Amino acid sequence: MQDCIFCKIVKKEIPAEIVYEDDHVMAFKDIHPAAPVHLLLIPKKHIPTFFDLTDEDVSIIGRVQLAAARVARQLNLEEKGFRLVSNCKEDAGQLIFHIHYHLLGGRALQWPPG
Repeated sequence: MQDCIFCKIVKKEIPAEIVYEDDHVMAFKDIHPAAPVHLLLIPKKHIPTFFDLTDEDVSIIGRVQLAAARVARQLNLEEKGFRLVSNCKEDAGQLIFHIHYHLLGGRALQWPPG
């Protein structure tokens, strides 16, 4: 998608502080962190929302989950844990219509989140 900021980050047209990247997934620091560790994990394939997922995308979403665990382990979050959350559509707070997950950690997180 031409106007998608995350697609531009994947193409390296917009700078980001990338902490993980493989053929299918990218993780980078959120520019407005809500916790000491606040990363965004995205599939490199442009998928606007969970409602746009197809059967062919199952492995991509699994790869995002595996990447989250790898990155969390690298950031020493394994002992205390982390939160992985994704918003779908406007009422949930999705601002960028490219599926993405927020990985939050580095402090005790409250529940419910909002």
